[in-house]
Amino acid sequence: MSGRIADGRRLPGGLPTSEVRMEERDFFEEKAEQRTHVMTCPHCGQQGEYQIDWVVRRKKAQLPRGADDRDRARFAKAQSYMVRRDDPMGCKNVRCRKRFDVVGIQSVAFI
Repeated sequence: MSGRIADGRRLPGGLPTSEVRMEERDFFEEKAEQRTHVMTCPHCGQQGEYQIDWVVRRKKAQLPRGADDRDRARFAKAQSYMVRRDDPMGCKNVRCRKRFDVVGIQSVAFI
């Protein structure tokens, strides 16, 4: 059937609706979390505990409906992971209060 659906519909990208692959976000449940990390301000050298925002993506227990063989293979390889949302932090020292980048903590971490 030369890439057309019976009624001739196509998606915006030109692919017929029967050839659409699942996206990565279909395999995961996404949730925002805060975790505490000990960091040192590079300006004043004072150590403190900082709350860092993470997006936690946990793999679903089952593959969503409508998956083909390629989607099953991708789902089998998928792992739960976290992505850091906060990059600059403000120093907690009242005299310093300068902003600094988060270093030493990975931006993506597998769970």
